[in-house]
Amino acid sequence: MDGNEKLYRDLDVLEAMAAEMDEYLRSDVLFWPLEKGDLPRLTLGGYLMRQYRLLELRDLLEMDAQERLHNAVHAFHQALDEKIVRFEQKAHEELGARVRQWQEYLREIKNGVGIDYYASAVDTRAMLSALIAQLRVNPYELDEVYPQKVALLDRELSRYWDPGEFVWPSEWRPAYPEDKYWWLYGHPREQR
Repeated sequence: MDGNEKLYRDLDVLEAMAAEMDEYLRSDVLFWPLEKGDLPRLTLGGYLMRQYRLLELRDLLEMDAQERLHNAVHAFHQALDEKIVRFEQKAHEELGARVRQWQEYLREIKNGVGIDYYASAVDTRAMLSALIAQLRVNPYELDEVYPQKVALLDRELSRYWDPGEFVWPSEWRPAYPEDKYWWLYGHPREQR
């Protein structure tokens, strides 16, 4: 599957997530199983990562797909209406879970496991970035402990980082400038 095909897959996922966002925000479930069973579970980080990528790369989409994207983003914002506190709570809960997930993955790398699937595992780091960015937007409030934890994990990763090629499809590069998303340009080194 090339980058454009993956982008259309992201759009399918985004639409499904937006359609169930209101119910998700009202629930206590963090990893929400979507009705369409072959899709990833709904989380705010998963939604926001895809929304960011699709909006940044929307010129790669056909006009009808751009309209679908617009409608999904609109549905997402409607679901957020009057749920600022609920969004914040769920986003912070997910930040905690994603920090632990990323920390565990980095621990695996140190033990010589998991480097081969870095390109898919790094979705977790992208979700952290998307969640933090959204919580920095008014009217939300970000608990600064999470960016600090992410910065510590980034410093740890940078100690055994080999800069190199963009790990995701090349069509996605414009959405992820290397100066901000350095962890998408290269791979971790073997530690043993």
